[in-house]
Amino acid sequence: MITIIKADVNHAKLLSEIGKQTFIESHGMSAPESDITNYIHSKFTKNAFLAELSDKDTVFHILYYNNNAIGYSKIVFNVSQVNIPFKQVTKLERLYVLKEFHDLKLGKELFHYNVSLSKRNNQFGMWLYVWIENQRAFNFYKTMGFKIIGSFDFKISETHSNPNHQMLLTY
Repeated sequence: MITIIKADVNHAKLLSEIGKQTFIESHGMSAPESDITNYIHSKFTKNAFLAELSDKDTVFHILYYNNNAIGYSKIVFNVSQVNIPFKQVTKLERLYVLKEFHDLKLGKELFHYNVSLSKRNNQFGMWLYVWIENQRAFNFYKTMGFKIIGSFDFKISETHSNPNHQMLLTY
């Protein structure tokens, strides 16, 4: 059984734990180990999540499978971009599912939940960045209807960036 709940400040530690693990699973080999470690220790802390959870336009949801938290999403409403012709558009910043649960395809449920929420908030589409070498994620987003509209260098450290596609899904 799956359940999706909106996260609040009480979930900051859980989000931190899932975030660290899923980032390592999907990006751990994308940069030198010290860069990945430093990135995780700055972006996936309980305090970082507490700050993000206090932003009214940022929404986190936790995905549960059989009462176990196995992933989460982070969307931000009204994040316009130079490559996107409208301002009311949602940025999908994270759609993370623990690797051991990938074969269950539950990320699709969480994704559709976020699209529905985005539409209910009068957004005209959703955009994201996806690491070019993360073929699993790239193929997932292509299947969901996203189109490449640009590129972006995702900064892991002062000395390392990963090339990303910028993708857009319009409603």
